[in-house]
Amino acid sequence: METTLVGRQGRTGAPTGGGDLRLERRADGRVWAIRGTAQRAVWVRRCFPWSEPGRFLSLRDDDEEECALIADASELDALSRRVLEEALVAAGFVFEVTRVLAIDEEVEIRHWRVETRQGNRSFQTRLDDWPRLVPHGGLLVRDVAGDLYHLAEPQALDKTSRALLWAFVD
Repeated sequence: METTLVGRQGRTGAPTGGGDLRLERRADGRVWAIRGTAQRAVWVRRCFPWSEPGRFLSLRDDDEEECALIADASELDALSRRVLEEALVAAGFVFEVTRVLAIDEEVEIRHWRVETRQGNRSFQTRLDDWPRLVPHGGLLVRDVAGDLYHLAEPQALDKTSRALLWAFVD
């Protein structure tokens, strides 16, 4: 399997989409990249900063050889995109927020108290760090220690959580 760019056409000769690349999770728990008859177990690596979490993703085999570079995850079919998103969550541990208990601001710091699937957590973000929208519609918060907190469906949270988050969402 050769390294191939999967994404929108930006220059003459560049690929026009991810239709020929499929991703699936198999019984062994691994993500497999499939292009035609070629199949390879891969790991997902982000190539660029968190500002665009669904762009420029490298698919690498066990020898760290790049099999594909996904310029834009939205170019993949829905099933492949879901497998990719799950692999990204597994690649970097992410706390799944189920409830926001408090958000307090001090000089240059915002203090968060939340409930997650992994238990209650308190963390801090800089005042100028805002939650980011992720491709599948949720919010992602990165604290000062680099830990990630995912709010899958902010609009589905309880009334208090939504009230605390209102300043962060449209």
